[in-house]
Amino acid sequence: MKILVINAGSSSLKYQLIDMDNKSVMAKGLCERIGIEGSNLQHTCVLKGLDKKKIEKPMKDHGDAIQMVIDALVDPEIGVISSMDEIGAVGHRVVHGAEEFTDSTIITEAVMKALDKCTPLAPLHNPPNIIGINACKKIMPDTPMVGVFDTAFHQTMPAKAFMYALPYEIYEEDRIRKYGFHGTSHKYVSQQAVKFLGKDAKDLKIITCHLGNGSSISAVDGGRCVDTSMGFTPLDGVPMGTRTGSMDPAVMTFLMNKGMTAAEIDNLVNKKSGVAGVSGVSSDFRDLTAAADDGNERARLALDMFMYQVKKYIGAYAAAMGGVDAVVFTAGVGENDAVTRKGIVSGLEFMGIKIDDAKNETRGTIDISAEDATVKTLVIPTDEEMMIAIDTERLVSE
Repeated sequence: MKILVINAGSSSLKYQLIDMDNKSVMAKGLCERIGIEGSNLQHTCVLKGLDKKKIEKPMKDHGDAIQMVIDALVDPEIGVISSMDEIGAVGHRVVHGAEEFTDSTIITEAVMKALDKCTPLAPLHNPPNIIGINACKKIMPDTPMVGVFDTAFHQTMPAKAFMYALPYEIYEEDRIRKYGFHGTSHKYVSQQAVKFLGKDAKDLKIITCHLGNGSSISAVDGGRCVDTSMGFTPLDGVPMGTRTGSMDPAVMTFLMNKGMTAAEIDNLVNKKSGVAGVSGVSSDFRDLTAAADDGNERARLALDMFMYQVKKYIGAYAAAMGGVDAVVFTAGVGENDAVTRKGIVSGLEFMGIKIDDAKNETRGTIDISAEDATVKTLVIPTDEEMMIAIDTERLVSE
């Protein structure tokens, strides 16, 4: 079966066509500036080994973008299929499924209505996701569609982990609670870790560290998420590229009393803070490391803060699960930054977490544990698109 994976943003649309028979990407690309002057499609025919091709053409909406994607996929020169009938199903990334969706689901009219109910919780992300689904349904009405939610993997958390200590009525009325994000990534790498370790998921306690410009840590016990660092929004948890991470909520009211508006504070804590705000250098960890190596103390502080907070979550989640069998690093920083990985696990030797410096310098899926470590430390590249395709195939094949 060939699965088309769609990730629709407000003015962009990323896609991959995946052959599930051999788990290979046939083609991938990006539609940019949808509804804006200068819209274009950047398409790479992976199957034929062709270089990226940029096609500039007006796209007034996501329907135009989807049509351009289909046209590229069936094009005799840069395409990989003879007709769109070869596409067995479409998997859509949806950011927020709230409590409505505890797993990926086949999209029906009832599901679309439920997605609308989730929109207030993700007003910037869910609407373009919904637009992308509707655009595909219009062009491919007979092709099964599946929604895969960033939040679904975390819906196995117990109430003691996801509830906030607010009056219970606020949860009942507004569903304010921890939801967690990056769930598709945490699900994928935790499953890959189980395969790598060659054990049954029910016998493993795994801590997954999705570290990048956005970062989150999850505790996965027996294959089920039991806690995660992001909360009601992706702002919670460890410091990130431009997000504060967890902090005393009274800071917000203090700043408001000084005259800042809610919109200004929202912009401050989401887009001007994190390691970029502390360092004054960049949100890119490569830039921070270079600056720290050159003696920039604020850059060093930003890195130290990040590593310290990730270390704390690892310790906390080991305590919450009553042990840990493996720690997994993934995403841009987690997969590629050996210095940050070493800084995070340094000092955790008492827990049995210890890495081999030489192994830590390599890339790809690898066990970087020292020989005498009792807890495995793994680096596993994430593949959210593949996870979406796997869930889509599973559901449409049932």
